[in-house]
Amino acid sequence: MVVCGDDGLAHRLTAELRGVYGEQVTLVVPPNGRTARPPVVGRARAASAALFDRVVSAAVGSVGRAGGTGQPSGAAAGAPAGASAGQRADGEGVLEAAEPTEAVLAEAGVARAAALALVYDDDETNIRAALTARRLNPRLRLVLRLYNRRLGQHIEELLDQAAALAAGDGEDGPGTGAETSTTVLSDADTAAPALAATAVAGTGRVVQAEGLLLRAVERPLSADGSGTGLCTLALLSGGDPAGTGGPDGPDSTGEQPRLLPDDDEVRQAAGRQAVVLEHVSSAHGAESAAPGRRSTGVMPLASFFSRRLRWSLAGLVGCVAALAVALWLVTGIHPLRACYITLLDLFAIDDPALREPLGRQLLQLLSALVGLLLLPVLLATALEALGTFRTASAVRRPPRGLSGHVVLLGLGKIGTRVLARLRELDVPVVCVESDPEARGLATARRLRVPVVLGDVTQEGVLEAAQIHRARTLLAVTSADTTNLEAALYARTVRPDLRVVLRLYDDDFATAVYRTLRAAYPHALTRSRSVTHLAAPSFAGAMLGRQVLGAVAVERRVLLFAAVDVDGHPRLEGRTVDEAFQAGAWRVLALLGRVDTPSGHVLRKGDRVVVAATRRGLAELR
Repeated sequence: MVVCGDDGLAHRLTAELRGVYGEQVTLVVPPNGRTARPPVVGRARAASAALFDRVVSAAVGSVGRAGGTGQPSGAAAGAPAGASAGQRADGEGVLEAAEPTEAVLAEAGVARAAALALVYDDDETNIRAALTARRLNPRLRLVLRLYNRRLGQHIEELLDQAAALAAGDGEDGPGTGAETSTTVLSDADTAAPALAATAVAGTGRVVQAEGLLLRAVERPLSADGSGTGLCTLALLSGGDPAGTGGPDGPDSTGEQPRLLPDDDEVRQAAGRQAVVLEHVSSAHGAESAAPGRRSTGVMPLASFFSRRLRWSLAGLVGCVAALAVALWLVTGIHPLRACYITLLDLFAIDDPALREPLGRQLLQLLSALVGLLLLPVLLATALEALGTFRTASAVRRPPRGLSGHVVLLGLGKIGTRVLARLRELDVPVVCVESDPEARGLATARRLRVPVVLGDVTQEGVLEAAQIHRARTLLAVTSADTTNLEAALYARTVRPDLRVVLRLYDDDFATAVYRTLRAAYPHALTRSRSVTHLAAPSFAGAMLGRQVLGAVAVERRVLLFAAVDVDGHPRLEGRTVDEAFQAGAWRVLALLGRVDTPSGHVLRKGDRVVVAATRRGLAELR
């Protein structure tokens, strides 16, 4: 297999294929790409400098013991820095090349490879290389990383059609064509649901497959060790009752999280926090369960006018109503005629009360005075509404009094997808972005989400996002230290604030989590790695399996995949209960059926959804 990329996902994916599935992999990276580190942005504030220095020292020590690269074990370290592009730098299957040209792909062995993953950060680079690779090997299984989902659908159809035509030229065309596939994935789409769910409830994962919607939630097991739902997916670290397992896996007691436990383990774990799988009848039902109504992106009427102007209009309406009632009481005329005469007086229409009683004349003078006050208010209303339409494309400022919201740092690829997911759940969000040209600003304007433009490492930026009244801080910028600095400062403002960090480096994440948990034991802290969540899906696609989603359990991952029962010795002819292997995989449901009884015998033609560990899914292969 061949993996081509220029960031951490390529290294994660290579480590996944080599370490978990035992595949022979050639990694193609730009020169010195294996040792590239995220930029260090910002400076720790004085209030959190001591804690920040302690975290960095622990992380540096761990990285130094690991070899100093901070990259996954699958990425070869120590390659000569001066290796020329297109030349093998070492004997571990690493090829350095500036771009995935036809010559580079040929040298990497694409013509003989079973699968190729193109995970460059640039969509155009991946598409160009995919077209070249399909020409070199029509039977190649292709996995592309594309951010543009609509374009990805067209590219997938185009490449599959080209493969089918090329396979049809041979005698065994139909047979080989069935093995050929093109899969377009997005690391942002894979990680966004988990990040959004963590920000909202500290946990919560959703997997959807052909109308079947499954949701994983965390809750303590009942006294008899059972939990509501379809099954128990995992037992969390026993020493962490709040379910805030750290990035290092085991907690302070040394107890490891247990994935896919059997019934005996579940019964013995009464009171322990567990990840339980639930079934949701439909996607519509899941959305309707969210509080409030979904945001449609349409500007509400109240947003056209300021609060002060709305109060002014309400006061004038009250004055007009009071004058109409007073005129009715003084003159005894019909109430509708009293309103009509009051409006005539209000707008100075010629109908003077020269021969009317004194009360009527006084009311006419008061109506004229109110009319004089109404004219500037009407003018201000027109100008403000016009200004609102003109600035509809501008970002909104956080409204006063906002509370219980999520502060989202970063509107890049990941932040944009997370923002859309949070708004689907009708969660109030305030975004913070330093780049005025960030791709997510258009989405924020369309969804009418407030945005604070500024560097989060500068004083006053988080305050402008009203961090002191927020529910969660979700830091998903591309710089680990920026995310950490924002979290440290936010915790000085709100010690009980829920914090979700996007951290790439495992050693750094471990040190950060341990220190934050020790310093703030009553606050929930989560660390999530986008590449860690996305790599299993990419690996499954390269192996020809349909990976439906991934659920993070502390720093481990459970995969949900669709598997055909035909001819499978571990599945065909067995009941759902017999097909279960503790710690490896579990059959959850049959596609196309809402309820699957445990005694159902799996037969040829069935297609099942399984939850599996990475090694368990490799064994199912």
